[in-house]
Amino acid sequence: MTEPGTQPVTRAAPGYTGPTMMTQRWCDVAFLHWAVDPDTVAPLLPPGVRPDVHDGATWVGLVPFRMVGAGVLRGPSIPWLGTFPETNVRLYTVDARGVRGIVFRSLDATRLAVVAGARAAFGLPYRWASMSIAETAGERTYVTRRPHASRVRVRVGAPVASGELEDFLTARWGLHERHLGVDWYVPNVHEPWPLHRAELLELDDTLLARAGFADLADRPPDHVTCSPGVSVRFGFPRPWRRPGSRRP
Repeated sequence: MTEPGTQPVTRAAPGYTGPTMMTQRWCDVAFLHWAVDPDTVAPLLPPGVRPDVHDGATWVGLVPFRMVGAGVLRGPSIPWLGTFPETNVRLYTVDARGVRGIVFRSLDATRLAVVAGARAAFGLPYRWASMSIAETAGERTYVTRRPHASRVRVRVGAPVASGELEDFLTARWGLHERHLGVDWYVPNVHEPWPLHRAELLELDDTLLARAGFADLADRPPDHVTCSPGVSVRFGFPRPWRRPGSRRP
């Protein structure tokens, strides 16, 4: 149940008519999720946001995928630099205005320039990593070799309808971040996620522990799906004010 004052979960993107900061496509996505106590997650979030909750639990996501064709503004994709593997550890949040979003605990990617730019411009916890994605006979393997190891192998199944939990975990239309003393919200829009059933065949991961969840990878995830991907448009970061905070 949505708390009073909190925006509803909507599978379709809200109407965003602002300028475009960047475009990209997220492809070959695996969603691994663990249900956890909200009190475990709350200390890891920026000021002004709290854990978003579904059926009494909040969720921690380990999400490996392939970034494809990233481009600046509405321009063409950047050759080579705009396509790379990435894995993120993400949390689900609601800010003091009732706006839902995501907080990233870590983002590993193979392009050093992307990592450096995102850290400098937005304060995002990107790390330069050695990574690969391989697919054979319906199985997909995501490997991070350094600086922190992760290996995820899944078998992709048939399409599956998106329910309340799937929408809660995937229909996220913004990013919460605090950078240079300012609370930021970065909006994004994309088509509804096409989801597939998925079976986890292998998980050997240290990224979750590095993100503050020491024992999470020792137990199977509570929810696993895959997606062929969506095309994404990001708006420019917007500062917002927490009650009692100074104007940015």
